Amino acid sequence: MEKEKLRLDKYLWAIRLFKTRSAASTACEKGRVKMNGESVKASRVVKLSDVYEIKTEEKKWTIKVLGLLPKRVQYKEAVACYEDLTPPEEQERIAFQAASFYSGKRLSKIGRPTKKERRDLDDFTEDF
Repeated sequence: MEKEKLRLDKYLWAIRLFKTRSAASTACEKGRVKMNGESVKASRVVKLSDVYEIKTEEKKWTIKVLGLLPKRVQYKEAVACYEDLTPPEEQERIAFQAASFYSGKRLSKIGRPTKKERRDLDDFTEDF
């Protein structure tokens, strides 16, 4: 029985580096996925122990293929199919960026009162 061939874009989608398979193939087309410093096509066949450099919007990854996944699985299972070889300085940069990121949203139940709390406050202050 012949082994099933697995496309690179399908593999990157299955291990959850990209939300969609089309996003993974687009990244390959734009040269954001490299092997040995050269861009690779989305149709490239993935083999065990291949090392890829992937650049996403959030992070630069360096991964080594440990297992092949033909379909998308849970994150815990997907992590077991690759080894993250990303340099520590890149991981520190991402951690710092995440820590300093402020979305502008306020925390739930903190800040402005809800409509009910406002009514209760108004009732309380009318007595004085």
